[in-house]
Amino acid sequence: MVARLRGRYGSGIDPKTYLGQNYIVADPSIVYELLQILRDDEQYDYCVDVTAVHYPQRKDQEFDIVWILYSFEHNQRVRVKAMIKDGDPAPSVVALWTTANWLERECYDMFGIRFEGHPDLRRILLPDGWKGHPLRKEYGITQQDSEWVKINLGIESGQ
Repeated sequence: MVARLRGRYGSGIDPKTYLGQNYIVADPSIVYELLQILRDDEQYDYCVDVTAVHYPQRKDQEFDIVWILYSFEHNQRVRVKAMIKDGDPAPSVVALWTTANWLERECYDMFGIRFEGHPDLRRILLPDGWKGHPLRKEYGITQQDSEWVKINLGIESGQ
């Protein structure tokens, strides 16, 4: 599989293995096409998760978007990563795997990453008026939206 993908994308992908776990680092410009090929040609028919990792020290590519895929046919798992800047969208894969719908919404809610082409991108865990994205590194562990808490719960934050 790796040889076929390298033949097609060359340096656009960087296949790696860490502790027996396979993953591919892909250029963001080809990641949607790569994911579609993994689904259609390599039988990765289940999208297990869509998540992100925040690296604020990497100013030009602050986020890794991570798609975790599983092939029932081959009983194999692969992760695909693409690095994006804060504010840049990632491609929605809801058209490829419907399970990505809520996974992308969670990633948007927790990290603030927009998924271009998502059919209904809105918060899924936090209330609509919540400010901030709790899984970003700059979001303090005890931070909460005290304005929202006061308005909606009628209490002071921390009570």
